Amino acid sequence: MQSNRLKLNRRQFLLRSALTSGGIIATNLLSKSRVFAQAPAIITSDKLRPTIPYGVASGDINGNRTVIWSRSDRPARIVVEYATDESFRGAQRVVGPNALEASDYTAKVYLKNLPSSQQIFYKVTFQDLDDTKIYSEPVVGTFRTPPAYGREIFFAWSGDTAGQGWGINPEFGGMKIYETIRQVNPDFFIHSGDTIYADNPIQAEVKLDDGSIWKNITTPEKSKVAETLAEYRGNYIYNLLDENVRRFNAQVPILAQWDDHETTNNWYPGEILDDNRYTVKDVSLLAQRANQAFLEYFPIRIDGDEPSRIYRSFKYGPNLEIFMIDMRSYRGPNTENRQTEESPETVFLGNAQIRWLKNQLRKSTATWKIIASDMPIGLVVPDGSTAFENLANGDGPALGRELELADLLRFIKRADIKNVVWLTADVHYAAAHYYDPNKALFQDFKPFWEFVAGPLNSGTFGPNRLDNTFGPEVKFLTIPTDLTPNRPPSAGLQFFGTVKIDGYTEVMTVALINLEGKTLYSVDLPPEK
Repeated sequence: MQSNRLKLNRRQFLLRSALTSGGIIATNLLSKSRVFAQAPAIITSDKLRPTIPYGVASGDINGNRTVIWSRSDRPARIVVEYATDESFRGAQRVVGPNALEASDYTAKVYLKNLPSSQQIFYKVTFQDLDDTKIYSEPVVGTFRTPPAYGREIFFAWSGDTAGQGWGINPEFGGMKIYETIRQVNPDFFIHSGDTIYADNPIQAEVKLDDGSIWKNITTPEKSKVAETLAEYRGNYIYNLLDENVRRFNAQVPILAQWDDHETTNNWYPGEILDDNRYTVKDVSLLAQRANQAFLEYFPIRIDGDEPSRIYRSFKYGPNLEIFMIDMRSYRGPNTENRQTEESPETVFLGNAQIRWLKNQLRKSTATWKIIASDMPIGLVVPDGSTAFENLANGDGPALGRELELADLLRFIKRADIKNVVWLTADVHYAAAHYYDPNKALFQDFKPFWEFVAGPLNSGTFGPNRLDNTFGPEVKFLTIPTDLTPNRPPSAGLQFFGTVKIDGYTEVMTVALINLEGKTLYSVDLPPEK
């Protein structure tokens, strides 16, 4: 009963909140909230006060902690008030760091000691640094904290936002899939990578096959490939121009990881580009700038010991733990990927990340362990005519980067780690894969599922060829096998997935859903006890 009440409150809250270009503005709450009586008066001159042009977001929910993100239009101090009551009675107030030019005026506040299984309503304001009596208009968001026990968990995932020249088209309704996901009301959303396409400029118009014109909003930073820090930041700002994205961010907490297009296509550390579009050829330098922008523009908790680190884990109640990996930052070069022994060329996750993942999986007491991966593990993704971008290298025994995966899968089996499921995106279509050791060439592993989703307002491609090394079988595919590449969002072939874990039976239900919100495929997975 409590869960239903919380959902109702969230709907009422969102309906009563006024949506604006900056997010959910809390002006209708000012007269109702006693908390504001303790705050300095907010002046009425908009020119003098900071503004919040790109809304608010929450993310990295982990136990009783979360991260609140926003961006000011000028130097200012972020202030967050939060409560379990939508009228903000009894709200707590946290004064956060200054949003300065060094972080592109983005700022984060880390909330901790949050109550379990509660709808939290939060309000962000920015305080002027020169006159501390001047505040921005508040912007409101909401999120739900993980359950202590016995509550259904429901979340979504997908990837690949604004790629292949398909940007924000107001005539189409903008990035509509974000609104479709918001309406299913997930507890949180895993963005599985390619959160931007820094290497894909967006032009004002794209001619479609039927002769009609797709019309994009354009910006200077999205008119060329990103090379400078400002251009990488501009790619994230571009996505935040979409009101569907801002409304989504205010309601759905985000767990974000990156893949290649946050930097450039198919990149690896140490690569030197052979691409005339780029003045900067050093990919490691580009990746450093890309990493900074990525961490600035998502509600990600920064690791104090390793500030650029993206791989991390999240506990969401007793039934779920998510292990978010980084297949990009530590890999060796893209090669023919046929080495018979492990070497620096075959590194994919890297030794430190592999040790971390094994240790976290071994320690986990959650019923279900989700490995959130930025690439599918059994699909062949070429890089040019002879090299491979992914683990998979074609049919045959485990070779090259597959040796690292074989070691991980062997560990999971021998440590008897139960109920491991992989969620991913990257290939711009959705599918369900079942990996069966009885059909594999490498057989020393437990059978498992991998679910692929995407894209999010990008071109639709595929399907990719499966590699038989680990015995994958396509259980469901959302696209025809003869699909013409780069279908626009208007073709409707945009996909996301959802996961529901029953609070009592612990059965996991995974579904693949299209742009219209129609469920195309669903499967129930009973937990192994």
